[in-house]
Amino acid sequence: VPRVPVPVETGDRAVYTALLMHDEQVDVLERLDFVLRNISELRQEVEELRNSLQHLAAEIVSEVRSHLEETQKVTRRRRFPFPRERSDSIGSSSIYFTASSGTANTDDGESEGGYTTANAESDYDRESERESEEGEDEVSCETVRTARRDSLDLVNEDETHLILDPSLEEGLGQLLQQADRLHNGDEQEKREGFQLLLNNKLVYADQKDFLWRLARAYSDMCEITEDTDEKRSYASDGKEEIEIALQKWDQSAECHQWYAILCGQLSEHESIQKRIQTGYVFKEHIDKAIELKPEDPKSYYLLGRWCYQVSHLGWLEKKTASALFEAPPTATVQDALQNFLRVEELSPGFSKAGRVYIAKCYRDLGNNSAAVLWMNLASELPVNTKEVAHVDDE
Repeated sequence: VPRVPVPVETGDRAVYTALLMHDEQVDVLERLDFVLRNISELRQEVEELRNSLQHLAAEIVSEVRSHLEETQKVTRRRRFPFPRERSDSIGSSSIYFTASSGTANTDDGESEGGYTTANAESDYDRESERESEEGEDEVSCETVRTARRDSLDLVNEDETHLILDPSLEEGLGQLLQQADRLHNGDEQEKREGFQLLLNNKLVYADQKDFLWRLARAYSDMCEITEDTDEKRSYASDGKEEIEIALQKWDQSAECHQWYAILCGQLSEHESIQKRIQTGYVFKEHIDKAIELKPEDPKSYYLLGRWCYQVSHLGWLEKKTASALFEAPPTATVQDALQNFLRVEELSPGFSKAGRVYIAKCYRDLGNNSAAVLWMNLASELPVNTKEVAHVDDE
């Protein structure tokens, strides 16, 4: 059958081409069918390989995580052979210019810990063992980092939650309990808790309860260090961590609470204008934390400290606030008292400093008998915090 030319386009500029013969058409169709079958088979093989690698990556992460936990347990037993004393404490510094949480005897393990160091080992031994532990953690964390990165490359963005398999979830629960315990300990234990969370950041950086505890650990480090530059650095880094958490979990009371605290700690190293501006931010986030978790005594304690500090602003600070802002911050001693009493209502004996502040509020309001009563109640609680010393100086 001869080829018949047919026009591809119509009009004056028509171009003629020839139709394929029947045998040629069959040959082309067979070739296309062969290519399609190969593509389909290749796609199935790629999918199977992808699933296998994903499963392998999850297993590697789980095994490395278990190894890291076991290493830390062995190191801890080696470094701390004797039991330690524990003490409650609350933070230090003015809430208006900086902030810290209250102590507490609370069940959720979120209170501040003591600052006394009960470990009697020498500085040389501590440094040597710390270097050894950090070397082990560095190798383990590098393996976790590689496995984590490889596993994330194998899944889509909306599938990344599959990485946290049941074994890792259980590991996260144990990690958070250990972090809470170390947070409630002395300075050395707070440092250990901070390092523990840093070592596990690559594995659990997308978990809300991990991130706000990491921010809390940065706040602890800011409190216990003596160097001004280090204080500023810890507060700044912690604020960045909690800002990331707030972008994802705006309905988390703990995220708002620790964002307020770290903003206050950072503002301690800034100008009066910045400190006053931070006062608004602090109040906003503490109010949000109370709205989300109205039974948390720590938020009321922080708000009480803020109200007391604002009610005692100096002349220069009031003038600066009036000049820079249309509505300067306002609060009374009565406002502070109501918040501190709310703390006692929710958790009696939440902190020694809270009771001292109640006594100070009653004294400022002219009720000396109530002030004496609350000072006596405060004396029943242990004297072992930096914050109480700060309150006594006011």
